[in-house]
Amino acid sequence: MKAAAQSRPRTTSALSDLADLVKARLSLLTVVTAMAGFALGVKDSWSWLLLAATVAGTALSAAGAAALNQWWEREFDARMKRTRERPLPAGRMAASDALLTGVGLSLSGVLCLALFANVLAAALAAATIASYIFVYTPLKRVTTLNTIVGAVPGALPPLIGWTAARGSINAEGVTLFAILFLWQMPHFLAIAWLYRSDYAQAGFRMLSENDESGAVTGRQAFIYALALLAVSLLPSVFFGYSALYFYGALLLGAGFASVAANFAVSGGSVPAARWLFLASIAYLPFLLALMVLAR
Repeated sequence: MKAAAQSRPRTTSALSDLADLVKARLSLLTVVTAMAGFALGVKDSWSWLLLAATVAGTALSAAGAAALNQWWEREFDARMKRTRERPLPAGRMAASDALLTGVGLSLSGVLCLALFANVLAAALAAATIASYIFVYTPLKRVTTLNTIVGAVPGALPPLIGWTAARGSINAEGVTLFAILFLWQMPHFLAIAWLYRSDYAQAGFRMLSENDESGAVTGRQAFIYALALLAVSLLPSVFFGYSALYFYGALLLGAGFASVAANFAVSGGSVPAARWLFLASIAYLPFLLALMVLAR
């Protein structure tokens, strides 16, 4: 650890390295979706202690999964421009330290949910970590279907929040899962196109790998955006969400689908892919906020 610290550039602190290791911004997004799931799952009155436990357990689990993912992929990250400066491939952190950090955070998150929320929420958190590390991560070098597989653990955090508040899973909770699942596909397809050469260099199998024109990647992004639009309207159709939500979700979904359509017909335009990525980042918090308000 001392040798790693000595090799760390002066402009990089141990704290910033830890934030990079646990993918702080991505983990924060995970916590936000879990909080939305919690808010939607509450039946009567809020329990602030339960919410705090849900936030803490989800944050620890997400951080642990991110650290374990970087530990697993450290050699491949060293091959990509966008990841070669992460703490492990850059040599600023020992692999054993990252492994211990990931395991410790993961276990702490699951235990926190089990003790202070419920066993079902803890089981979903454990399933999220396990599927992300032991299924999605190795599949990235095996099949282009890895994006679909990876969308499963990515969609579980709001269901963790839901079950922490409700104690069970019903059709409304599954719909929330489906919305997050479908949202991830255009989001990750845009990333896969923007960094396709990097992914190819590392040996990761992405849909964009053999898609020279971007037609397949764009078409898939548009299809998933349309499916997301349809599924996002289900809470109003089946679960009593207000007309405000219906028309708001319709407007958001149509806007997102139009950006995906632009990427689909752009002929592999990098700016169009970047707009799709930015639109996906804007779409999700607006939709979740609308759901919570309309609920």
